[in-house]
Amino acid sequence: MCERTLVAMTTTIHSTAIVEPGAVLGEGCTINAYAVIKRGTVLGAGVVVHPFAVVGDDPQDLHFDPGIDTGVRIGDRTVIREHVTVHRSTLPNTFTEVGSRCLLMVGCHVGHDCCVADDVMIANAVLLGGHVRVGHHAFLGGGAVIHQYCLVGESAMIGGGARIALDVPAFTLVTERDGLIGLNVVGIRRRGFSHAVLRELKAAFRTIYHEPGSMRDRARDALESGRFQEPAARQFLASFVHGTRGFARPRRVSKSEVETKDVRPIEEGV
Repeated sequence: MCERTLVAMTTTIHSTAIVEPGAVLGEGCTINAYAVIKRGTVLGAGVVVHPFAVVGDDPQDLHFDPGIDTGVRIGDRTVIREHVTVHRSTLPNTFTEVGSRCLLMVGCHVGHDCCVADDVMIANAVLLGGHVRVGHHAFLGGGAVIHQYCLVGESAMIGGGARIALDVPAFTLVTERDGLIGLNVVGIRRRGFSHAVLRELKAAFRTIYHEPGSMRDRARDALESGRFQEPAARQFLASFVHGTRGFARPRRVSKSEVETKDVRPIEEGV
């Protein structure tokens, strides 16, 4: 039996776009000129795909079997800008996933088997290696490169041009080569978290980064102690329990950076 393309009646597809059989497009999608939607791709409602983006193509994996059933899922109202590529997953009956209300800016790449949560902003030319996980409300600055299997936690912010090969804890700001600046205080406040939540996050940060011993053990002990009750603080601590690649570490901030307010040192950021 031939695969059919399922397209909601309210969806608009430009005459030069390519939507392969086996793709599923939700209500109110807009597929612009020269965009390509490959088989196995599932778009939620209101997804916008801009010119020359390719969603659902084969992964860049030499061992991949192109005959297996895999795909890509894009959540509702996500916007995919020009020349973005999102590759399908490598394991049978699985999906590379991008959540709802995300913005994938020009030229970024989401590798196979990635899982990007809701409300994530991925700036121009960001590269996500395979199996990267990105938490809710994270922001990835332009040109950042994220190594395969890394975790970028909820509300984390990655600086432009950063090279990330270690896990980035939730609610933190990381730049350059896995260089931790501190908590993402601006992002935390913009999400409307209370002062009580921020205080507990600061206390959790100090527990991990200012006390001796294994960060993983300290995080596990802190979670079990009952001292931290705010979900945001517990999410920060859980980043260290579940991470597998090691964790971003504080970097030394130069005097010129502080004077120009490009960054804030750890002591001010927390």
